[in-house]
Amino acid sequence: EELFMTTETNRLEQLITLLEETRDDHDKFFGSGNNAAGTRVRKAMQEVKTLAQELRVEVQENKNAD
Repeated sequence: EELFMTTETNRLEQLITLLEETRDDHDKFFGSGNNAAGTRVRKAMQEVKTLAQELRVEVQENKNAD
């Protein structure tokens, strides 16, 4: 059960880190119209989507195991 907790925490931290790292590119795209930065934001958001779905599944599996 501790392994699940560690995995979930790591996935959450990964999400937070990814979002924080995307802030500069977000500002470059929406502030300056930097298209390359926009591409990086889109890529990061796809990763966020994947990580968030994985975390949702883990939470559901953990909930159902109880």
